This record gives sequence, C-alpha cells and structure tokens, in this order.
Amino acid sequence: MKNFILTLAFWFFSVSFNLAQTPTQTPISVEDEDVVKISTTLIQIDATVTDKNGKIIRDLKPEDFEVYENGKRQDITNFSFVAAGSEAVQTPVAPKKTEKNSAPLPPVSLRPEQVRRTIALVVDDLGLSFESVYQVRRALRKFVDEQMQPNDLVAIIRTGGGMGALQQFTSNKQQLYAAIEAVKWNSLGRGGISAFAPLEATPLEQSKAAGNNVSEEDLEEEQKQLKGFNDFREDIFSVGTLGAINFIVKGMGDLPGRKSIMLFSDGFAICSPDNPDRCARIVDSVRQLTDLSNRAAVSIYTFDARGLLTIGLTAADNTSGVSAERVQNLNSSRSAEIFDKQDGLAYLAEETGGRTFFNSNDINRGLDKALEDQNGYYLIGYQPDSETFDAKTRRFNRLEIKVVRKGANVRYRSGFFGITDDQIKKTPNQTAAQQIHTALTSPFAASGVALRLNTLFGNDKEEGSFVRSLLHVNAKDLKFTDEADGGKKAVFDVLAVSFGENGTPIDQIAKTYTMNVKGDDYQKLINDGFVYYFTLPVKKPGAYQYRVAIRDNASGRVGSANQFIQVPNLKKNYLTISGIILESLTAAQWQQLTAAAPQNKQPNPTDPMSDTSRRRFARGSILRYAYEIYNAKLDAAQKPNLSAQVKIFRDGKPILEGKNAALELADQTDRQRLKAGGALSLGDAMQAGEYVLQIVITDNLAKRKRQIAAQFIQFEIQ
Repeated sequence: MKNFILTLAFWFFSVSFNLAQTPTQTPISVEDEDVVKISTTLIQIDATVTDKNGKIIRDLKPEDFEVYENGKRQDITNFSFVAAGSEAVQTPVAPKKTEKNSAPLPPVSLRPEQVRRTIALVVDDLGLSFESVYQVRRALRKFVDEQMQPNDLVAIIRTGGGMGALQQFTSNKQQLYAAIEAVKWNSLGRGGISAFAPLEATPLEQSKAAGNNVSEEDLEEEQKQLKGFNDFREDIFSVGTLGAINFIVKGMGDLPGRKSIMLFSDGFAICSPDNPDRCARIVDSVRQLTDLSNRAAVSIYTFDARGLLTIGLTAADNTSGVSAERVQNLNSSRSAEIFDKQDGLAYLAEETGGRTFFNSNDINRGLDKALEDQNGYYLIGYQPDSETFDAKTRRFNRLEIKVVRKGANVRYRSGFFGITDDQIKKTPNQTAAQQIHTALTSPFAASGVALRLNTLFGNDKEEGSFVRSLLHVNAKDLKFTDEADGGKKAVFDVLAVSFGENGTPIDQIAKTYTMNVKGDDYQKLINDGFVYYFTLPVKKPGAYQYRVAIRDNASGRVGSANQFIQVPNLKKNYLTISGIILESLTAAQWQQLTAAAPQNKQPNPTDPMSDTSRRRFARGSILRYAYEIYNAKLDAAQKPNLSAQVKIFRDGKPILEGKNAALELADQTDRQRLKAGGALSLGDAMQAGEYVLQIVITDNLAKRKRQIAAQFIQFEIQ
C-alpha cells in the first residue's frame, strides 16, 4: 500500500488566512462539593424533591429534611442545593439558514466544565422484543434530533453488545445516529417477537388433541418444567442486564455534569414465590448496583418499552389444542407478567433515586420528564457512626430521607455498603494482560500514559479503502531503564482493535516493543514523544471504533484512546474527502518553502505524522493541511471542476469562513484520487483552546444532491 501520509505531505497550496481573536464565554465553575461521598467522616448523598406537578422544589432548608441510617436519625452537617441546569451553559450560535445540500456543521467537542448533563441511553437488547426495539429506535432518534442539548454528553449503549458496544460519550450526533443504527433485535435474548409469547399448545397438549392418552398430571408436570426453564433463562439474562448497567455506572463515576442512565427494557422479574434463590440473586445484584450508583452520583430512570399492552387473545395466538383452563387464565397470567416485569424496573429506579415510566406509548414524553428531573437536587451530608463501617459485617446500610413540607415528594438512593470510597478505589492486583485488556474494553480512556489518537480514512487504487490510525505517545510517561552501553531502554505492550457496528472485534494488533535510544535522541524523544501508527483494511463501509491501549512494562502504567469513524461507500460514486493531514511550520520554514529559488531548503524538517496525531500547534505558526478527493466528476477534457471553502470553528461557532474559491489542481495521474491542500496562518492573537478545521468541497459538474462533501479535523492551539 502506498504511504498515504508521505504521499500527501507535499501536496500543499499557498493559501493563507489570519484568524482574528474572538471572545469566548466564561465556563461554568464546578464546585468540589458537587460530589457524592462515602467516607469514615462524611456520608453525602443527593436527593431530588418535587411538588405534586413534578417540578423541582428549590427553597428547602436543612430543617425540612430528616435523614435515617438503618432506622436511626442522623444530624445533618452538610447541606446545599445544586442547580444542575445553570443558565451559564455554553450554547453554540444558531446556524444560518442554508440550502438543503449545504455542508453539515462539525460536532462540538465539549470541555469538562461545559458539560451540563451526562446521559447514558441504555438499550436492554437482552430483554427487548422485536416490537419494542422498533419503538426504542424511534424514541432514540427523536431524542438526538429534538431533546439533546448542546451541553449534553451522551452515549447509546446496548446491554447485549460486544465489548466494543460501549462507545465513548460524545456530543457528536452523527456518532449517536450510527449507534442507533446498530440497535437491533437480539434473537438470543429473553425478548420474543412481541411483548408476550404467543399462546400455543405444548407438545403434550398437541398429543392429547390428537387423541392420545395424556393424563392431567403429565400436563401439569410439563407446565412446571417449562416454567422452570423459562425462569432460569429469565434469570440469566436479567443478571446480564444488571451486570452491563453495573459496568456502565462504574465507568461514569469520573464523568462531569449531572449523571443519569435511561434504561429501555421490557422489564425483568425480581422474585418468584416458588424460587427464593432467584429473589436473593436479583436483589443482591440490585444492591450492588445501588451502592455503585450512590458513589458515582448516577440516577437510573427506567422505561417499559412495551407501552400500553393488550392482554387478551391476539392474531398471534393459536388456541388449537390448548386446554380451556389456559385460555381462560390467559388475561390474568399476562396481567401478572406485566406487573412482575415492571416490578423489577420499578425496584431498580426506586433504589437508585430515579423514576419509572410505564404504560405509555410515548417514550419521549417520559424522557422529557426525566431530563427535567436533572435540573436540581440537594446534597445532604452527615457524620456516620463507627458501626457504619464495621469490617466484620460490612452490611448494606439502609437510608431513608423524609421531607416535612406537605405535598413534597423526595427520591434518593436506598443505601450503600459499609465500605469507604478510598477502599473501593484501591486497584486489585491484575496481570499485565488483564490491565491492558481492561483499558481497551472500557468506554473511558485510561490516562496513565498520555495518548492522542487520530484515525484517517483513505483509499488506495490497488488495495481499496483503509483506515490509518496515528497514535502519539507521551514518552515522559514511560519508564526508561539504564543500559550498560549508556543508552536508555523502554518496553511497552500495544493492543489495538477495530470494532464493527455490532460491537464485535474486526481486526486486532497485539505486540510488544523494545525502544533503545541514546544521547540527544533520548532527550528529543522525551521532549517530543513518538508516533505509533498502524493501517487496517476496511472490508465494508459503515461505522467503526478504533481503540488502542499501551502498557509500560517497567512502571505498569496504562493509557488508552479510542475514536469513532464513519467509512463511506465509494462505490456509490458520492463525492468524498479523505482524512486530513496536518503539518506545522514556522514563519521561516514557510518563507523558505515558498521562495522562488529551488535550492532553498527547510532549516528544520517537519513531521506531518507527529503533527497529525498530536494536532497541537503554537500561535504564529503556519498550519498546512492535505487531503484526497474521491469520485469527482470530469468534463469532456477529463478535468474536474471543484471549488473549496475553509472554515474554522470554536465551541460550535464559526470564527473563519473563507470564500468558496475554485480549487486549482496540478496535473495528477489518478483522476479518481485528487490530491489537494492549503495553509493557514495561526495568528498571534488566537486564544488557546480547541478548534475545528472543516474543508468543504463543491463539485460543480455533479448533480445538485451530490455536489457537496465535507471533512473536519480537531486541533488545539497552545
């Protein structure tokens, strides 16, 4: 395969812009007290209080609350109201009205202080029927289209997905749309085609209907065995659902904003009168989840995706051969099944301080209420007794919060285990393989080794489409050992995996590297870091995740990074732009590069691979960019007619919109892979922070619906 980076690195054009300073809004301050804490000196919990209309009550005082731990009243020592819905949120400027075929705006990358709400939309595909999946997909798309706010950090996660299903939390709607497309009915889960299994005769009932001698005792035994099997299958998937939510809550602990999980499920039963062990298993799983939710300050809201149900006979039911007793009891048995499964969802929401939304065909209306519930809550603290953390029992401490004001409704977490946060944060002993695997599979990046990942789509004439991943590694985070020859050595493991739409691994690279450096090379490595890159072929277009984890053998530090990329289908002949290559030059380098005399050379060679992976540049430098254009139409002379526009965004606001000018291309041998580029002057007045460079290409020879293509890349100014 041709070296995509180096081939493009020299296809630049002398286009220069000076970017003026643009004032930015003041970020929201995040107070230290906005954290749920469990320690030997302070138990701090959050409580949401609403009036009879479901509106947040904001004017309560400490004397309006009563807090009980295991039935014993506690003295409130810490108290505050947190207005999660602050008016000082970052809101991008509304886009100008544009034509339908105009380029989409690039996504905004939120900083932690800008995040208002962190929301995990959890689709329980282990327990959704085929009909429910359809309703949930509709609700998710409407949420992203209409209900998601600019300062929301959102993830769409499936309980039955592969380990790659937990994509990173994002404000990128295109990424969320791709996640919605991956939500499909899981035929191996506990959900059937519809909310209820269709009524049909069992094998023995069919035998009896055929005239064979089958006793009532045999029929009863068959029904008992079938129920036992169904209960066992239900238990397996219910515990799987709770385990997936457990993992999500654990990862959300360090995320910013008011945190919540919206669980869409057909429900699960907690207890069965003839199976006490089942009740104990589910209750224990929920208690573990409650404890984690309390410590991570995550509220869980549950939605019965089945909506309003008909419990009578339907077209799917077949009464032929079914006993009269079963037909007669159909309504009552289905009604009991509804309440049993809703009971599990209600218990989960109640224990974690959330709400339930049942018996409604409008999921998004419930989402509106759940989101409104995030607008404010009380943090209440008290000093625990010594018995709270008794090492001998470590029992589950039951909490109860009462509000004395008439008409007030309070929701809170039901309790916690007698273990402090510090004890839980102690990392258990793991093997090297376990450490790097854990970092790779988590949706949240590990920061022991600082990494910056950039994935680029490209296409080669002979080998087709591919994705090249450039990973910049901060060498300061690696531990170098002294060698006998005066050199320095570092050994590290790399695990890189690409995941497809269903969350299953597509390709994998697992290697151990030994790095030996001496003298000036070592100092340069420490100062600049290094780039690890790998190229993986793309078997078919679609949404992919690329994840990389590195473990330093000497220190045990682990770092990880992940990125989402949408690979286009070039066979559809739509105008497409490759990933964007970046290169930083000083003013002196730029002057020598553009000088007329061919003998002039750059005094210091640049490094496009490092620049493209780090995407971090200094004020006053020249930022060059390069890309390829695919599927451009050609005129009778076999020449394209393209125009290009450069845009720069910060916090979703355009701060530079260049003119849509004709793109002058030098003679190129491959007309289907046109190489283009340009340059920008990063003015001294530009503020430090995150920016987005967007390239918009217009094909003046193409049909109107296929004229526009856009590509963007994020970068940072120091």
